[in-house]
Amino acid sequence: MNTPDSHEAGEACLACPSRFSQLRKLGLRVGESDFVIALAGNPNTGKTTVFNALTGLRMHTGNWPGKTISRAEGGFSYEGKNFKLVDLPGTYSLLSASPDEEVARTFLLFGQPDVTVIVVDATCMERNLNLVLQVLQITRRAVLCLNLMDEAHANGIEIDARNLARDLGIPVVPCAARSGKGIPELIRETAIMAARTDAPPPRRLPLEIPGLRPALDLVEAELHEVFPNLPQPRWVALRLLEGDREIMEAVRSGEIGTLAEPVGAQLTS
Repeated sequence: MNTPDSHEAGEACLACPSRFSQLRKLGLRVGESDFVIALAGNPNTGKTTVFNALTGLRMHTGNWPGKTISRAEGGFSYEGKNFKLVDLPGTYSLLSASPDEEVARTFLLFGQPDVTVIVVDATCMERNLNLVLQVLQITRRAVLCLNLMDEAHANGIEIDARNLARDLGIPVVPCAARSGKGIPELIRETAIMAARTDAPPPRRLPLEIPGLRPALDLVEAELHEVFPNLPQPRWVALRLLEGDREIMEAVRSGEIGTLAEPVGAQLTS
């Protein structure tokens, strides 16, 4: 959904100091991390088990700023680099507005993690692909974790991970997190993706609605004029055109701009 120029801006922003200020504003303890990894997925996909397998239970918990929704953070090291892992609330869609789903989409949109690891249940892929495709609309740095592969095999389900990776345009790693199978490969693929500066765009759904693209261009331009540092203006513009009340109110009140303030403004506020 993003334009080529916005892709380039997004890549450049990965090394920008204001990005880490934005992460701190969303409640994350960045510390000495070299990379920040978001862990997203539907409820009941074994996401927390994947989190525990990646971090070895080295985590701390707390609430998101202004929310009573719990947050788990942990970390791991790989080839001399430190990775901060954030376990986002389980969500079925980035388009919904429940408190949990709002937290997840806010972090993915405005926290700008280096990589989003999307955990799916290999026994019911169809149910999970909706969120996968939505996440791929807003990031070019993602890895798909096919969890519960042991249960899939027990039920006679076979998944061609190589062809799925080709179709989605991102690495796909089969895992059985409870036994640790596939976790080393998941760490490796995540680290490779985090370090890439040339990650090709993943599969994105085309916008085929007549007249939509000019309207998106107009709203995106107006957003950029008012909030010049706003991440993901294309996605925000689409949500405005679709009548998302939460996004409309955040734009109307100016709250959405606080997530994109320059680092100096945030540190002195």
